[in-house]
Amino acid sequence: MTLPPDWQKPAYPLPPFAMPARIKRKVFISYHHEREQFWFNHFSNTFSEDYEVFQDQSLDDEVESEDLQYVNRVIREDYIKGSSITIVLCGSETGKRRFIDWELHSTLHHEHALLGILIPGTPPAVNGKYLVPDRLHENIESGYAAWSTWPGSPAELKALIEGALSKSNLKYLIRNDRLKMRRNLA
Repeated sequence: MTLPPDWQKPAYPLPPFAMPARIKRKVFISYHHEREQFWFNHFSNTFSEDYEVFQDQSLDDEVESEDLQYVNRVIREDYIKGSSITIVLCGSETGKRRFIDWELHSTLHHEHALLGILIPGTPPAVNGKYLVPDRLHENIESGYAAWSTWPGSPAELKALIEGALSKSNLKYLIRNDRLKMRRNLA
């Protein structure tokens, strides 16, 4: 749209409904609660609260129940269903956790975007590569999920989120056939 040359910005403030809306994505963050709580807190405080890049939809604590079907349903319906992207904070033990696998399964079931982020200081495996959850790895390999090191700025994280959301339009690339983990790996 081209404005006439004599158009001027109004001298009065625009009402809130006329202001352009800032997109604030609803994000579910998947992480190993016991080992990676510090990094989750840092990530959430920095990017969600300070810079408002996203709205955090993550679990405050693990769902307390022995009924695994209930836990799976709560994760799927109360947390992941309301988000548009799952970010997996990947440390050396992340891929060994069954609930993380379940969160990834639900994310892909709902065809939401998926972004893996390497936690700083995570050592590579013996082969020089980083261990990530198998379901995440399959979707990075297929081209559906995105992968990155820790973002250095809010603008970089926003670009990573938007890039992952763009990839999520390619639904045929989703790999979600593997059985869900039954237990945590040693």
